[in-house]
Amino acid sequence: MIAPGFTGGTLDRADALRHDEAGLAALTSDWRSRLLRLDGFDPVLMGDGTLGWTTLADVPDGAELVLLGLDENGRGHFAAYVPGMRAPPGRSPRLFGLLGQFAPGEAATYAAARSVLDWHSRHQFCANCGHQTEMFRAGWGRRCPSCKAEHFPRVDPVVIMIAEHDGRALLGRQPAFPPGRYSALAGFLEPGESIEEAVAREIMEEAGVRVCDVRYIASQPWPFPSSLMVACVGMAENDTITLDTNELEDAIWVSREDVRAVLAGGDGPFLPPPAYAIAFTLLTAWAEG
Repeated sequence: MIAPGFTGGTLDRADALRHDEAGLAALTSDWRSRLLRLDGFDPVLMGDGTLGWTTLADVPDGAELVLLGLDENGRGHFAAYVPGMRAPPGRSPRLFGLLGQFAPGEAATYAAARSVLDWHSRHQFCANCGHQTEMFRAGWGRRCPSCKAEHFPRVDPVVIMIAEHDGRALLGRQPAFPPGRYSALAGFLEPGESIEEAVAREIMEEAGVRVCDVRYIASQPWPFPSSLMVACVGMAENDTITLDTNELEDAIWVSREDVRAVLAGGDGPFLPPPAYAIAFTLLTAWAEG
């Protein structure tokens, strides 16, 4: 099965250093340490698909460092949070183009950096008392100097799934998709429900199809801004579609043969999701049986 996009990172996250002020200070003083190059929140890629890095001498004035981890040689790798930086509300065509160019493992490092920097930009104030918070734990937390509450980067779980019936998979499309593209259905988990319950609820809400026997396939971090995509397959009790047009523009059943052909780059009844999306991984796993 193809590895999900934004996975396979090679940096050691070095959790112990997040609690070691002396060790962290030594790392930030080490001339070998590297700073991730970013264009706003977008990655800067080299010709071979690797991330661009520079030295800590290029840290912007007033910026705070987030420790991304250590490489195999013990070099520290950091990202810089510049107070006031804000991620754009959407993803530009340029960024979408870059997402398909990452060398293996590089997208995982970018995903961690983007998600944590975006979290800092949106969590400057304490949710408990409203006081401005301060970065700690090498950038992997914020602490309130007033009420002493501690806040940590959040990850929002999302189920992404296909229903299976009689050797066919249920796919849907949103109006924002490129023409012809269909993908797996998806939705956020809600408080008080399991992954299996969320899968069944979302498919019923969006397509009116009741499923059971939900099975897990794979997961993927999705850094826009910070979700965990949990890919599953559920067995449908029938194939009658009742579309929620507030959620989907269309939904179709597709055969394994059609999915295999489309994923291989051939003709078929739909355009597949991009290879870096876990929907591609999910469809590949399903098509392989």
